Amino acid sequence: MKIIIIGAGMAGLSAARVLTQKGYDVTVIDKGRGVGGRMSTRAIENAKVDHGAQYFSVKTPEFQALISELQSDNIIAEWHLVQRDNVRYVGAKGMNTIPKKMASTLNVLINEKLISINNNSIKTESGNIYDFDNLLITIPTPQIIDLFQISKIEFSENDKKVIEQIEYQPCIAVMAVLKQPTEVVSGGIILDNQPVAWVADNFQKGITEIPTATIHASAAYSAKRFDDDLQDVANDMLLSVNQYIVPENIVSFQTHRWKFSNATKRFEKPFYQIENKNIYLGGDGFGIGNVEGAFLSGYYLGMSL
Repeated sequence: MKIIIIGAGMAGLSAARVLTQKGYDVTVIDKGRGVGGRMSTRAIENAKVDHGAQYFSVKTPEFQALISELQSDNIIAEWHLVQRDNVRYVGAKGMNTIPKKMASTLNVLINEKLISINNNSIKTESGNIYDFDNLLITIPTPQIIDLFQISKIEFSENDKKVIEQIEYQPCIAVMAVLKQPTEVVSGGIILDNQPVAWVADNFQKGITEIPTATIHASAAYSAKRFDDDLQDVANDMLLSVNQYIVPENIVSFQTHRWKFSNATKRFEKPFYQIENKNIYLGGDGFGIGNVEGAFLSGYYLGMSL
């Protein structure tokens, strides 16, 4: 059986691992320059910054099995945050080391953007055509809606009910290279009712030898300023947290817009099959959400085929 998976984030890679172990012919396709989606780490001036997902928890035995495997390879480390009672986990050398390890034994094609679906094949922006027996799509549902419209594929009423209930919030991230580490207690702090919702010290986190900080705007602030000039937005965000990151400590900074940062409303089941089609949808918009939910979405999708 030939299976194409769109999206090399946690859900897509999780499904690919299961299906590859079953002996299926699996190809993962992603439009990005690397795997991981929001499990992302950026290199800036020889420093590292986690600018997407910052940490995750483990609640299920299925996810724990992966975490134990990665811990034994020193890919994952524990992170104890003052504001969280239970242990959190991070990529020991950056969050993107987790999906990179997961993808290391898989057939993954990057820089390939899916532009249309036609019967049992897909076409990418580069002009390549890939045939499939089953198609798994793990990208955000607004992008799926656009893809189906371009491909002239109609949703059933049940399809619409599932897809239209899923909602995402945006997030603007600022990544700053610093002269010295911050004094943020335990390396990360959650803020309430402010433009910035999260401040992290990546040096304290242990992923970089050159101090860097990550700040994430709140969902409300991100939505309000999403299309504004990013330089102005970044300056405003940094000013709002100057008690944690003093301006004199900043060497340089970059910004990134996450349009579909967090699925705040999700379909209750871990995946969904488009009615009367061999097309399946998964990702963090399905099931419990966040990093573990994305993994479980792909895992259960893979187990179902």
